[in-house]
Amino acid sequence: MRRPRERGRSSRSGAALRAFGRAGVACVALAFVTIVGTQYARIISRNLALSGELGAAQNDIRALQEKEAFQQREIRRLSDPHGAIPEIHDKLHLVGDGEAIIYLKKPHGS
Repeated sequence: MRRPRERGRSSRSGAALRAFGRAGVACVALAFVTIVGTQYARIISRNLALSGELGAAQNDIRALQEKEAFQQREIRRLSDPHGAIPEIHDKLHLVGDGEAIIYLKKPHGS
């Protein structure tokens, strides 16, 4: 015949062992959640930083495209003699045969 289980020291130690086991599992779960949460926060922070850098890079690209378009217009304008000759007169102060540059003084009030 089987003897009934005694309540006493062994059942208390079993309950304590189960409690420590549950506390250990809870600590491991808490550590896991903490690590995952920390990594998730880092990823979000890095994502926001990279988003800002991407916006700055896109602004730089837009500015460079506008500058390139302006330079292309200048090249087309200066490739044509009707656009290049006034530029030569204004910037280099050079004139062709039979041409003269007349300088006018601006009134002091302007």
